[in-house]
Amino acid sequence: MEQKIHQGRNVKRFREMLGIKQEALAFDLGNDWNQKKISMLEQKDVIEEEILNQISNSLKIPVEAFKNFDEEHAVNVIANTFDNGSVLYGYQRNDNCTFHPIDQLLKLHEEKIALYERMLKEKDEMMARLEKLINK
Repeated sequence: MEQKIHQGRNVKRFREMLGIKQEALAFDLGNDWNQKKISMLEQKDVIEEEILNQISNSLKIPVEAFKNFDEEHAVNVIANTFDNGSVLYGYQRNDNCTFHPIDQLLKLHEEKIALYERMLKEKDEMMARLEKLINK
């Protein structure tokens, strides 16, 4: 049985990875939003397309990440990049890999660097917005 992607949990994961609190996301989404509404949203299996687009714009994360990220699949990919047929948390290495593990690790590393850079930029932008609000 294929496990269903939980979009709300993915929103929460990415929001937390970026170090953004529910209140800050709510503020960024507009007057109709508050912390409680974000909390309820993060519990939903499926989120409306329009709201996903707003969150995507706010967090600078592609909509596809919320729709397609599956933690179990990610663990399998990482486990399959280990050499010597090692086992990680019960996931056996797949010797029929069609990618080179080093290339995959480099790609993950580059993506992580890009994400950190985006997170720093977002933090700076958020701080500038907060400073503007405080100075008003």
